[in-house]
Amino acid sequence: MTKFFEQAGIKIAYTTKNKLENILRSNTTDTSNKYTKRGIDQLTCTTCDKKYTGQTGRSVQIRFREHKYHYKYMCRKSKYAQHLLDEGHTFGPMEEVMHVIQYARKGRMTNELENFHIYDTTIRGVQINDKMTVQKTPVFDIILRHISDRRISRCFHLALGPPTPPPTQTHLTLLHTTC
Repeated sequence: MTKFFEQAGIKIAYTTKNKLENILRSNTTDTSNKYTKRGIDQLTCTTCDKKYTGQTGRSVQIRFREHKYHYKYMCRKSKYAQHLLDEGHTFGPMEEVMHVIQYARKGRMTNELENFHIYDTTIRGVQINDKMTVQKTPVFDIILRHISDRRISRCFHLALGPPTPPPTQTHLTLLHTTC
């Protein structure tokens, strides 16, 4: 197939949807039963906006109840509940406090996604998780810089409008899939 297009003078660009950006992007579009699924969640303190990131193999609703139980009975098993108790902050309702970052099964990929989001909140200075477990990660820095650059780029596009491509340049991208 490639030879056919090359003979016709057409350059082919191969792409994939299996990009790191797509893996890290939140897949929380289904909101019908978002608290009954398992995955990576983030709890935000309603008083100071600090965040606790965690994952669970059970429903995030059950995990939320456990954090609430630890707060109510002043247990120190939950970093989120411990933060609220130590700072004298209140425990808010699930709809205000909990955000599902990614629906996922437990595993190595989920562990890395959780580590990425913990690293992100640590860099921004709003992390409640155990700070001793966070190490400098150059790959995460590059990803966060890329995400930040794209946010800035989007702001410019909204303010100035999309850039216009040069009229002489044409691009042909064919998506090549294999069975």
